[in-house]
Amino acid sequence: MDVSSPECREKYVLCVSPSGLHRMAYTEWGDAGNPRVLICLHGLARNGHDFDDVARATAGDYRVVCPDLVGRGKSGRLADPAAYRPEQYVSDMLVLLARLDVEGVNWLGTSLGGVIGLVLASLHDTPIRRLLLNDVGPEIHPAAMHRIADYLGRAPSFANIDEAEKYVRLVGAPFGNLTDAQWRRLTETNLRALPGGRFEMLYDPRIAEPFRDSAAEEVDLWRYYDRIRCPTLVLRGAQSDLLTIETAQAMTQRGPRARVIEIADVGHAPVLMDEAQIQIVRDFFNVAG
Repeated sequence: MDVSSPECREKYVLCVSPSGLHRMAYTEWGDAGNPRVLICLHGLARNGHDFDDVARATAGDYRVVCPDLVGRGKSGRLADPAAYRPEQYVSDMLVLLARLDVEGVNWLGTSLGGVIGLVLASLHDTPIRRLLLNDVGPEIHPAAMHRIADYLGRAPSFANIDEAEKYVRLVGAPFGNLTDAQWRRLTETNLRALPGGRFEMLYDPRIAEPFRDSAAEEVDLWRYYDRIRCPTLVLRGAQSDLLTIETAQAMTQRGPRARVIEIADVGHAPVLMDEAQIQIVRDFFNVAG
């Protein structure tokens, strides 16, 4: 489906994996010459259009860049699904940062996008100046991993958009009480039309293969988190099954000693379409009122 907006520019950058080259798509909002850059990186099975509302709200102050991770959105797909792993995503982000040609960036990452930002922010000479982790931290609760693994890559094709929206509302129930318009937008931006008039989710279902293999593994990223020195904010869905209260509290005491804000009536993860949630983002990244 065509969900492009006249307010943003669609671009691509060429990246490499062990099995060859692939294109990574991204949308860019605001002044292309603005040295203030905000990277917004989505979760496991989503794409950069999840941040359209945030981008509109911040593009007056920032050059906002919203990538589609490889295998998602309008990005290419990997020949070898085993490469759909954080190491590949980090490598692709470094290529993107080189393309942007700026000294530093701010980073907003939801779930997997936050994990990638967390790792990058821990590195010596990191370009990340401020880090917002949306419902993710250095420990990921196994129950959430198994919940996601149960549906990831198994979505059926859909006869129409209404049928697809029912599915998105089901798997996206932790997003909270969204409006009908918001649910429709989250559906339309994550669908691809098939020959014959049916639709499917806009990601390579093979991203599920390495994820299911890792779902039983303990996720411990504290060694990265403890090296972060930039100002860090954590948003936590109050009902999140991925970022526990205990982990969020520990994040306020270790590493960058993040500030934590809980979002009521939301699980994993806040979708940042609500005005109050967007204002939190604006405040943290010092966007003018």
